[in-house]
Amino acid sequence: MNRREKILAASIGGIVGLLVVGWGIRALISQPLHLLDQRIATAREKISKIQGERRAFFAAEDRLKSITQRSFADTIDQASAQSGELLTRQIIQAGLAEADFTRLPVGPRKIRGASEIGWNVQGEGALSNVVNLLFTLHQSPWLHRTENLAVTRGDSPGFVRVRFRYLTLVVDPAPDVVRTNLTAGLGLDSPERHLLNSIVSRDLLRPYIRRPPPPPVPPATAPSTSPGARPAAPPGPESFRIVSLSEWEGVPEVHIRDMTAQKTHIYHPGDALEGGTLVMVDYRTLPRPDNPQLKSSSRMILKIGADYFAIERGRTLADKRKLTPSELPPTLVHPL
Repeated sequence: MNRREKILAASIGGIVGLLVVGWGIRALISQPLHLLDQRIATAREKISKIQGERRAFFAAEDRLKSITQRSFADTIDQASAQSGELLTRQIIQAGLAEADFTRLPVGPRKIRGASEIGWNVQGEGALSNVVNLLFTLHQSPWLHRTENLAVTRGDSPGFVRVRFRYLTLVVDPAPDVVRTNLTAGLGLDSPERHLLNSIVSRDLLRPYIRRPPPPPVPPATAPSTSPGARPAAPPGPESFRIVSLSEWEGVPEVHIRDMTAQKTHIYHPGDALEGGTLVMVDYRTLPRPDNPQLKSSSRMILKIGADYFAIERGRTLADKRKLTPSELPPTLVHPL
């Protein structure tokens, strides 16, 4: 190898060496920088996730406070009392008779973050007033849900029976909020309520009933004016219907409607009734005596002599049935 070839080989070797050294230096410098870039990207992703969770937390907190402001109270007892009072006011505001409605407590049922309580409501009244009640409940600003609504025909034309469940929530634990008196945006005199008048005018919620034949015309007789004329017989037990078996402040009440005089009388346990004594109101859910396929949620129990008799809600005093020892409530079989 001559001198020129040696110089050329040395030059090429030097260039290759410089490239190798350059790549080595670059690897030593770029590798830490690459790792640092990865750490920065991971930190930014974590920060972005934390910020998103923080925004979601504050949004959920604001929503929870808004829901709590619309709830009745922070405790189950207070919420139950206030919701029951509201139901009573709305029944009266709708033009219905409070004595014709029963309100039985429901719950509490524990769910995630709250307890669900409510009332089983059933009663009878004019169709227009029942529509008023349902409209008022729908427009109520308080936290609630109405479910299991059922409307059936009543005992008189234009009257219906209504049954539904009114539920609300008690937030647990409840955030600190300032409650105000909520008012409904729409009232019974609003145009939205008048849109429902067709339900009343056409009686849409009442099933078809064939018109009965006209009664025969009795022969004309002169009224008796003699002093010894026999007075009209007093109404029998079939004229007295049990319209409500409610419980108010822990005391059962029996509301009996005099269908002849169109008056409602209220009785409590211990009162004399039908030649005996009203013992109690039984709220056990049992098969109905006339149809075991259906359930009866309440009945009143009379003691006449040494025997006990039961009358279901909606039946008359003439429908009382004698109870066997196996049918008696535990409190009567084993009195406290």
